[in-house]
Amino acid sequence: MNELEITSALSAVVSLRSRIPEDALTANTLGTERAGHGVQIREDGLVLTIGYLVTEAESIFLVTASGQTLPAHLVAYDQETGFGLVQALGRLDAATVTLGRSSSLKIGDPIVLAGHGGKSAMVSAEVIDKREFAGYWEYLLDEAIFTAPAHNNWGGAAALDSEGQLVGIGSLLVQQAEEGEQQRDVNMVVPIDLLPPIFDDLLMFGRTRKPPRPWLGMLTVDHPAGLVVASTYDGGPADEADLEVGDIVVEVGGYEVSDLAEMFRRVWGIGEAGVDIPLTIVRNGERMTVSVTSVDRNASLKSPRVH
Repeated sequence: MNELEITSALSAVVSLRSRIPEDALTANTLGTERAGHGVQIREDGLVLTIGYLVTEAESIFLVTASGQTLPAHLVAYDQETGFGLVQALGRLDAATVTLGRSSSLKIGDPIVLAGHGGKSAMVSAEVIDKREFAGYWEYLLDEAIFTAPAHNNWGGAAALDSEGQLVGIGSLLVQQAEEGEQQRDVNMVVPIDLLPPIFDDLLMFGRTRKPPRPWLGMLTVDHPAGLVVASTYDGGPADEADLEVGDIVVEVGGYEVSDLAEMFRRVWGIGEAGVDIPLTIVRNGERMTVSVTSVDRNASLKSPRVH
């Protein structure tokens, strides 16, 4: 690895803390005080992070490697990729990282996951997989990056290639088992190649201009019993349609679904946000059809404060 480039990139990573109103949609699931990292991608203080740290935030603070603390405001949160953009309200005493190409990463390539705090807060790892990832909160990446060993403070961490270029943003800690091996902790990283196509829209509108996907407002888990509803958001579409915890989703729009990715693609393929989504479920051994009137997820979130 190019140690000089890596060292420079480390100084672009900032600590990020946010506070979220108690009545926010995501307060119960993600908490009202969130902490992680971000990385300066433009010299004017524009910071890229993972969106769950800043969605619905009423206040955001950034801390640089030198100890400088600045308030920031939310610029954009993209539901599809999971990226968040925040703008420091002042000039950050931090380096600016160069964007790389996540598509050029191969399994086995070295990679650094860097949190705020310099070399003591980085993990030298390798790419162990690039594959589809489906999250129970109605989230899907066609090709996520998986790295190991895992960083234990992964949220918003900068994923850097051997040249110190930004190739992704740390999102999750998950468990993965290789063939014949025990499960181990690995990080899921959102690929940086997803950012350039939507970047201008995010800066100008705070979101992409393409039609919003239908959102059901339910958390669904892949279980041996099937696709099980684990929770619904109070007052959300699934809750309004009287879906219950323990319901098993077996069809969407008349098509059988066997995993989360397939279920999400069927839901999103029916139409834009606002469309009715017919679900066939099994409840207490009985099969029934429920129609869920979807909404735009963004409309259910608290808007950011503009400073």
